[in-house]
Amino acid sequence: MNKELTLTSPAFKNGETIPTKYTCDGNQELSPPLSISGVPEEAQSLVLIMDDPDIPEVKKKEFMIESFNHWTLFNISPATHEIPEGVVVGTSGATTRGDLHYIGPCPPPEYEPREHRYFFKLYALSVPLVLQPGATKNEILTALAPSIIAETELIGRYSRK
Repeated sequence: MNKELTLTSPAFKNGETIPTKYTCDGNQELSPPLSISGVPEEAQSLVLIMDDPDIPEVKKKEFMIESFNHWTLFNISPATHEIPEGVVVGTSGATTRGDLHYIGPCPPPEYEPREHRYFFKLYALSVPLVLQPGATKNEILTALAPSIIAETELIGRYSRK
């Protein structure tokens, strides 16, 4: 029987607000705990990308991006069932700022929309990725495209207090 790949968090439900402790109003570098289930047996690695497509248009133009990349992990073991709070698994890729760690939600309050959506995307792959630590989101997406077996997402929301 095929199980469906799922990504959940004990800290927030899909579509709900990400707790402040995981944002710039709490601890900017503390990632939320995540739970993974239904990884296909043939999977050889997992990839996690967290991004924000709701960044202001002026920032999209300024940085020539469609979304702000907050966190990238690749070559995560397919046996991984959880990513504990504040823990890195696999290999860290670069964020939009070039950091190799989680950057918590921090939507600029002077722009609309004030509440942003944060997409945690999980991919199960048929092969590990042959990339160096610090690979960019685009490099990772290009490398993973031909080997996706399954994918899922978890969406969290946040607006500044």
